[in-house]
Amino acid sequence: MTGIWESVIEPLQFGFMQRALLISVVAALVCALLSCWVTLIGWSLLGDAVSHAVLPGVVLAYVLSVPFSVGAFVFGALAVALIAGVRSTTRIKGDAAIGVVFTGLFALGMVLISRIPSQVDLDHILFGNVLGVTDGDIFQVLVIAVLVLVLALVKRRDLTLYAFDPTHAHAIGLSPRRIGALLLTMLALTVVVALQAVGVILVTAMLITPGATAFLLTRRFGRMLSVAAALSVLSAVAGTYLSFYADASTGGMIVLCQTVVFAIAYLAAPREGLVARLARRRSPTSGRVEHEAAPPVS
Repeated sequence: MTGIWESVIEPLQFGFMQRALLISVVAALVCALLSCWVTLIGWSLLGDAVSHAVLPGVVLAYVLSVPFSVGAFVFGALAVALIAGVRSTTRIKGDAAIGVVFTGLFALGMVLISRIPSQVDLDHILFGNVLGVTDGDIFQVLVIAVLVLVLALVKRRDLTLYAFDPTHAHAIGLSPRRIGALLLTMLALTVVVALQAVGVILVTAMLITPGATAFLLTRRFGRMLSVAAALSVLSAVAGTYLSFYADASTGGMIVLCQTVVFAIAYLAAPREGLVARLARRRSPTSGRVEHEAAPPVS
């Protein structure tokens, strides 16, 4: 027991580990909550697009000596606007518009990284550099995270109704377009938060995996939010500690932990797990049990 306690305490003696844990936990919490709505609406590909499209904004922010979060948010919003514009003015479907816009902006970011001389290693934008965050980075992340969490708390009912039934939301006087725009703004802000922890490439996983995991474990949306947040924060803490002792990428280890948790849920979830589904198929009353075990999410 003493050895385990020492293993927990030892990394906390270093300031960079304290900052890394703080950033990782905050990013994991915000991403987990938003991932529940992203999963239900089916915006996983859009989350991928926004997370990659912020790359040129971050590089240009470095050139202009402004906070990375400003450039990331501007280009995240630009990506959403471009995707909406292409979809509304052409016959191109949504997935194709998303693919064209996010790959184009991501490629622009790669070109800028390769051409702009810098004393700062801009590659950490791609893969994260949570061990090297500064006090200024922490302040930015905390402010943005609090803003997103407050918006999620205040607009939780509207966002949930929009996710399940936008037609009904419109019928009771809500504007699906405004709610969708709010959710997209929150998505862009969340990408900015997670960017500090895991980088552009792995942000997508933090925006999708927690919600997908919780979706397998519960059918009540309120509980889904709690489960996603708890598992995501646990993965962030475990991944940060494992990266310290394994001398490995912190962002990569956090996402790997989330993936392992998803795999366990995929196999062993009480209702949606592979083992439970196989057991129901072998049961002579599998049809009745399957029907009873699948109430609507509420």
